[in-house]
Amino acid sequence: MPTPISECLYCQDNETLHHLMMKICDLEVSQLFLFKEQSYLGRCNVVYNNHAIEFYELSEEQRNAFMRDVATVGKAIAAAFNPTKINYGAYSDTLSHLHMHIVPKYKDGYGFGSVFEMNPQKTLLSDTEYTEVIEKIKSNL
Repeated sequence: MPTPISECLYCQDNETLHHLMMKICDLEVSQLFLFKEQSYLGRCNVVYNNHAIEFYELSEEQRNAFMRDVATVGKAIAAAFNPTKINYGAYSDTLSHLHMHIVPKYKDGYGFGSVFEMNPQKTLLSDTEYTEVIEKIKSNL
């Protein structure tokens, strides 16, 4: 069953959201967040501004704009961190709000060659390190 807006993590912009991730900026039709869990250095989430659930619910123009945002973030992360590959994931099984995980993967790094873990709880950063990661991403947007 889809998540109603009144319970949506992203629409409510609640404490749980801020416990998991930090807002970086607004994009064309979405918001960009940095996951606090950084086992995959630079891992972000591009979250569609409106409470859509499926890609097919968007008009062609909306869908293209969202994918432009995703591509812009992927390019910025590639420039900022030089990962071997970037994985993209749009699951939403339990949190029904259109969003795309942007997950940089590094050869010989955590989880390389396998599906990324949602929240491995292995790597948290200091406030200074989060600021540095965010600034690297923003400077490449």
